[in-house]
Amino acid sequence: MSELFTVAGLTGSYGKISAVRDIDLTIAEGGVVTVIGPNGAGKSTLLNSLMGLHPSRGAITFEGRRVDQLSVEERLERGMCLVAEGRELFGTMSVEDNLLLGAYVQRRHGRSQAREDIEKVYAQFPRLKERRSQEAGTLSGGERQMLAIGRALMSRPRLLMLDEPSLGLAPLIVAEVFRIIATLRQSGVSILLVEQNARAALHASDFGYVLETGDIVLSGPSRDLLCNPLVEEAYLGASIEGGEANDAEAVAARSPR
Repeated sequence: MSELFTVAGLTGSYGKISAVRDIDLTIAEGGVVTVIGPNGAGKSTLLNSLMGLHPSRGAITFEGRRVDQLSVEERLERGMCLVAEGRELFGTMSVEDNLLLGAYVQRRHGRSQAREDIEKVYAQFPRLKERRSQEAGTLSGGERQMLAIGRALMSRPRLLMLDEPSLGLAPLIVAEVFRIIATLRQSGVSILLVEQNARAALHASDFGYVLETGDIVLSGPSRDLLCNPLVEEAYLGASIEGGEANDAEAVAARSPR
């Protein structure tokens, strides 16, 4: 697979604090890459820096062109999209209106086929179609996550960045989220996944990076990281509590690479 997205020497800041340092990262066309690490490691700052939401230095190349000097809107127009940890939905607006907002950039440039795209989202997330007129703020946590991902898909991204998509969700819903990730990779969308559920994330991805206190301390094919004693001791033991990782792992294992 050819490279879609490369990062070289990225240093990102959170306020006056340098939260990630000298990060190198590569994502192939149609690939799924995960970044795992403890709370406070800088994972969200990394994603925000890549999307242009936080100040950063370094080279970010997307589809062969430098994007590190572009605005957030310009990166979105190029095909990058971030689903933030907080999901950032408009709670008093309907599910369908939230989805339509995701097509804003496409409409602005006269490229929108919003009705066609929204039907594709509903096919991917039948529960959202059932709740199309319901206010987003009344949805369950899993439904809000589905809506956040669906809204991102309305922008027709080539690279979808997901920040802790399983956070705070029940085990069965976690499994559903990872099923969705597996389906997206089959559709050709490349994914950068930041996730604390390390075992499920590694099973769902091709390649992984371990981020600790702002630095990449380990990287390699996901299958190798799953077998690495240091990764297992630090991250994999705790992630199976409540069967959460087992459910998500089973979904990921059934999905073609």
